[in-house]
Amino acid sequence: MEIRKAEKKNIKKIMDLLNQILEIHAEIRPDIFIGGTSKYTREQLKKIIKNPATPIYIALDGEELVGHVFCAFTEYPETNDTYGYKSVHIDDFCVDENYRGKGVGRALFEHVKAQAEYNGCREITLNVWKGNAGAEKFYDAIGFKPRYTFLEYKI
Repeated sequence: MEIRKAEKKNIKKIMDLLNQILEIHAEIRPDIFIGGTSKYTREQLKKIIKNPATPIYIALDGEELVGHVFCAFTEYPETNDTYGYKSVHIDDFCVDENYRGKGVGRALFEHVKAQAEYNGCREITLNVWKGNAGAEKFYDAIGFKPRYTFLEYKI
């Protein structure tokens, strides 16, 4: 398996993977997510791919794109009450439904971890929707721990 940065030629498959994740989210939270839509347009993806601070890493099984992870590298300055630090946030993480449980997600995460270490980051963060049991189990297995709980009160 090869892990590398995405290129414009990968956009179609990336959009397919984004749609797989969107459908999971729409099933969990139909009050928020609209099934059959996309998180990003092709034009937005082109801009994300061009930006060195927001790399998309892809996993390839031969010529087939089987997973992606969208990253955002950020440097937080020191403030009155916090230390300054570098961080990488995972904005979107998806393994094709036909490849889940085969080590693709772990390989993508190990690549992100190596990039974070290389860039002097203190942490890797991400958000996971409550009810996405497969994602919650995977993130727990690779060592993610809750930082805080984000609560909502529906009106």
